[in-house]
Amino acid sequence: MPAFTQVSRLSLKNILFPTDFSDASQAALPYAQSLAKLYGSTILVAHSIPAEPHQAVPMDPFPAQDNLAWQDARQKLESFSKVPAFSAIPTKTLLDRGDVGDVIVGMIREENVDLVVLGTHGRRGLSKLILGSSAEKIYRSASCPVLTVGPRAHGSKKWNLRRILCPADVSEDPQPVVNYALSLAEENQSEFILLHAIPLVPWQHHEEMREISRRALEELIPEQARDWCVPQGVVRWEHPAEAILREAQEKEVDLIVMSVHRTRMSPLSTHLPWPVASKVVGQAPCPVLTVRI
Repeated sequence: MPAFTQVSRLSLKNILFPTDFSDASQAALPYAQSLAKLYGSTILVAHSIPAEPHQAVPMDPFPAQDNLAWQDARQKLESFSKVPAFSAIPTKTLLDRGDVGDVIVGMIREENVDLVVLGTHGRRGLSKLILGSSAEKIYRSASCPVLTVGPRAHGSKKWNLRRILCPADVSEDPQPVVNYALSLAEENQSEFILLHAIPLVPWQHHEEMREISRRALEELIPEQARDWCVPQGVVRWEHPAEAILREAQEKEVDLIVMSVHRTRMSPLSTHLPWPVASKVVGQAPCPVLTVRI
């Protein structure tokens, strides 16, 4: 994602909302609805049906209109798109066949999608995502940010962004993610918390490292944002995932905005048993918006 030179208002013309017609999809609806109303977006309600299994004897595929699975999915998709939540929002339905991860990534490209909103199943984190094991593939491959509503996200008919948490790794280039979070915060007049997690620092060096980190966090706030934003700079000594989750819980934040790498990190590159974003998405008490870097 290109670096931002200034904080500007987001343009969310098209929001992609994949659904499997489940309760998890329903739970994610208020978040897509809130953003669509705020930004005047069109919601693209999408569904993917599994690819037809390979047959021992090649046969011509049935035309889509004669395929019962396709007809059933089309009917469900049309019915789902007519729920009251969409009544005042422009909508469009998209139906395709194939691996859901590949289908969604293709739709993002073809439909000029600015944001994807995903819902999740169960309480076991990513193992129960609405899109199965493809969910992580989507937010690590998507060319646009992805908002994931996890199983522990507090439900609400009206989503108010009162407080936004933005973890920042100052050893990388967090500016694009910080500016994206700031633009949401300005639009909603939200409190803004910048978090830097530094694990394994001896206690006698805490004050020195805290001061260095706070200065680095301060430098991430563009000058024009200081007119309305008084960010809270927070330094925690836990590993990143634990620090993010605890800060989100303690401050009762309404959204976490964080970066995610294109590919899964190597197990040798982290002390955590699985990637930070995966753990945060699965356990966060609020939606998590990931921005690929």
